[in-house]
Amino acid sequence: MNPTVTISVIIPALNEEARIGDSVRSAQNAGAYQIIVCDGGSRDETVIRAKQAGAIVVLSEPGRGIQQNTGAKEASGQILLFLHADCRLSENSLSQVVSAWDKNPGPLWGALRQRILSDQWIYRVLEWGNAARVVWRKLPFGDQAIFVDRETFDSVGGFDNLPLMEDVRLSKKLSKRSKPHLLNGPVFVDHRRWQQRGVINQTLLNWKIQWAHSRGVSEQELARWYRCNHEDGM
Repeated sequence: MNPTVTISVIIPALNEEARIGDSVRSAQNAGAYQIIVCDGGSRDETVIRAKQAGAIVVLSEPGRGIQQNTGAKEASGQILLFLHADCRLSENSLSQVVSAWDKNPGPLWGALRQRILSDQWIYRVLEWGNAARVVWRKLPFGDQAIFVDRETFDSVGGFDNLPLMEDVRLSKKLSKRSKPHLLNGPVFVDHRRWQQRGVINQTLLNWKIQWAHSRGVSEQELARWYRCNHEDGM
């Protein structure tokens, strides 16, 4: 890819030694200008394996909002793409972002369609529902690889430093500026969280958190609910 605009891929990570290398390499294969892993205090070999894979590694306090803002401060690309450590970019995903920019340079933001890494039909339903949320509610979530041009990201103040729902807050701020693009991608998503709890239980938990958030329950309380239902904090 010979881009007309540069893209920095920012990956927040916490105890992701088994997945971080694949995530970094997927960004390399997609033609990222820069790859930054922002580690929130991993107790395993996440930092070592990220460096071995070729990423720039920066350290921060834990929490996706904090980590992604820290990574963004180090980024020099014209577009920022935030990739979860248990996700992978497809080879032509970043070229799609460049094409979207060429057609309408700034403000640009949006997300990628997902491919959840399981052959079970119910995951195809989840993928459809998540894509529909972007189109109908203008609300991409973090595991859809949110991208945004640097100027627009800075103009809305970046991510709020929240323990949870930082992606929702960012999407709501950006949706006031323009509609999100939904690109074909895909971004490949690890299905471990649905597998751990079961698809129905995990989906109901996600809906419960979204509903509670819309009713004013604090992000700190929501994070406590989330930690009670997951082994890791990311």
